[in-house]
Amino acid sequence: MPRVLLIEDDPSIREGVALGLRRRGHEVRAAGTGEEGLALTGAFHPELVLLDLMLPGINGVQVCRRIRETSLVPIIMLTARGDDFDIVVGLEAGADDYIVKPARTEIIEARVRAVLRRRPDPLGRLGTEHHGELAVDRAGLTVAKNGERLPLAPSELKLLLHLSAAPEQVFSRQQLLESVWEHSYHADARLVDACVRRLRHKVEDPARSPRYIQTVRGFGYRFGPL
Repeated sequence: MPRVLLIEDDPSIREGVALGLRRRGHEVRAAGTGEEGLALTGAFHPELVLLDLMLPGINGVQVCRRIRETSLVPIIMLTARGDDFDIVVGLEAGADDYIVKPARTEIIEARVRAVLRRRPDPLGRLGTEHHGELAVDRAGLTVAKNGERLPLAPSELKLLLHLSAAPEQVFSRQQLLESVWEHSYHADARLVDACVRRLRHKVEDPARSPRYIQTVRGFGYRFGPL
């Protein structure tokens, strides 16, 4: 059973979401504060974290940053409708996706399953590819820069694998949302843009213009040319 940690301060939402996920086969631990959630992260070792942004004490963005210091576990933010600034900050802090509350249990479950499936596949190509300073191991699902393995979150890794599988091909944000995040509708392009910024921070040389993940203005993103 996939282990899910739910960090939500509203008791009715916390109990309803936890019950719905348990009925669908998940092992769920729930916390009402950021401090309690961080303690459970180390003790429970969740495979996914559902994290409310508006928490008392340590807020959701701070919790997300603390988790990212030691773990690449997928994180889905729970946010109130209209909290656009907090959504962007949360994505920049390392969240993989977000859900606007209130949301039906079926929507939450579908998003949880999509994120849990996000561990990339090798896209039919095995072995290690070398792109400049990057070594992309599709079989082992790892990326190294100058011989040092990069700590990529699941969405960052899948995005890099997807782009590097077709160098110089331009992908629109909507195409990337469908391929990487499995959002088949016209979803929020901020998921893509925030993930690109985090990925660039890890793979690019900050003294140069982006070398690997390039923006094609008005269209989307491409990998290379190097």
